[in-house]
Amino acid sequence: MLKKRGFTLIELLVVIAIIVILTAIIFPVFSRAKNAANRSADISRMNQLRAAIQLYKVDQGAFPPALLGYVTLYSAGPQTGNVIPADQLKSYLFPRRVGGIDTFMSKRQQDEMLDITTAVYPPADPRALGTGGEWDLDGDGIVDDPAGARQAYGPGDGEVCRNGFVTSSSLCDMPAEFYLVSGYDVASVEAFGGPRVERRYGLNWTWWGIGLDRESTPGSLGSALDDPHQLGYLDPPGNTVVTWNSFHREYENGNQTKKGVQDIVLFLDGSAKAYDSIKMSTRSWRVQP
Repeated sequence: MLKKRGFTLIELLVVIAIIVILTAIIFPVFSRAKNAANRSADISRMNQLRAAIQLYKVDQGAFPPALLGYVTLYSAGPQTGNVIPADQLKSYLFPRRVGGIDTFMSKRQQDEMLDITTAVYPPADPRALGTGGEWDLDGDGIVDDPAGARQAYGPGDGEVCRNGFVTSSSLCDMPAEFYLVSGYDVASVEAFGGPRVERRYGLNWTWWGIGLDRESTPGSLGSALDDPHQLGYLDPPGNTVVTWNSFHREYENGNQTKKGVQDIVLFLDGSAKAYDSIKMSTRSWRVQP
């Protein structure tokens, strides 16, 4: 008579160990493949945005104030005063020039269509004044880096207003409210003191471009020495940053941007491309291809 024999404890433990090892190998591979697919999808969607804003400019003579649009309320009917969900909004690009709300969403963004937020400006270029110039602004053959062509506001200055100022400014009309799901107008990042929502798309960024001059001299705006890489000017160069996707950015020690080419930047005349996350976290709209 044959004697039935099962697994010994050692054999069972060996099998379990092999399964654990294989799982540890396979799961990271799947995760990397998923992240790569998400990044490719985001790049494709950002390129759609570039085409859409170009069409908008042809029609309207200027680039749109926002990509998805500012938070809008129902003005009539039973929902009067309530927020119109982002996927029902009729705004600058959506749905006429961009057909699907997922165009504005990263796969890592899980916000609801009714989630709204204010935002602050990203950090200003930390390089010393006069050392961060990258182009000749006035055609004299010398690279310029004047104070007025530097970013006007940073995270600590208050919330972005619709007119470009911040809430601390006497000329702020009202804090701008964005749909959080609009990943390329604003984005949440990890920072010292906790997460914050930063502006990503904007027509003007500098002291001259936003028009701080206007506070002392109403009607004044801009300068021949201002940085031309701003969508608010008539004909910005092709290497102007439209927006950047920081949802794939990685962090270490909780809130420090980790070295790596994880951000995705959309330039005005080229396709979206991967970019160094640390440079994006410090120089934002001032980076170049």
